[in-house]
Amino acid sequence: MRIIEPSFELYTASGVLDAPKGVELLRWVELNARISHKSEESQTEESWKRFVSAVVIEHGDYSVTEHATVTAILRVDRGVMCELRTHRIGSSLVEGAYTVESTRFVNYGKKDEDGNLKREVEFIRPSFAGDDPVAASAAWNAYMYEAEQAYLDQLSMGQPPQVARSVLPNATACSMSITYNLRQWRHFFLMRTSKEAHPDFRRTSIPMLKRFQACIPLLFDDIVPLQRQIDNMGKPR
Repeated sequence: MRIIEPSFELYTASGVLDAPKGVELLRWVELNARISHKSEESQTEESWKRFVSAVVIEHGDYSVTEHATVTAILRVDRGVMCELRTHRIGSSLVEGAYTVESTRFVNYGKKDEDGNLKREVEFIRPSFAGDDPVAASAAWNAYMYEAEQAYLDQLSMGQPPQVARSVLPNATACSMSITYNLRQWRHFFLMRTSKEAHPDFRRTSIPMLKRFQACIPLLFDDIVPLQRQIDNMGKPR
């Protein structure tokens, strides 16, 4: 058994998302948006700044940002995973693209030649609250150990992973790949970094927002974590 923290990595089609690739995304948005006025020849290396400021930010036409996508590969608990999959309008197609580690097929009880587990069941430590979070954490660790043992016992009795998984809790870690266009990422951050968002969701969404703000200029600068969702929903998206 391993207790881990949630984590993520961000990618574009050409590699890990960084500041230069963030600018590439905005230049791609600009190129596609200029088609409507046949002004493609006016694009320069730096014109994206003025274009995004004037057309997207000031005019409020965020629809043109649907031309660019970012993929996030996350390690989160299965409770957060279920909430993530409620974001349906994600990519430049109709829905976001989702791929999730399947507990139907992944067998966490396989052993190597020496009898050691090839992979441990991983659990995401939650955000403990209440009067005694230390005691809650200790009790939680015991529950996770019992869940892992119950899972391994089911496998040892000949049950397939898709049956044995029924004893695993929401805290079970899973890898998840999601692809949204930039407009949907903005909507995602307005909702999932808000005051009302689940605290364990915010442990991933707020660091992700900061990475987006560092790598993709202008589009996400007005989003402030822990604001009320009703106030966020009044912002352009």
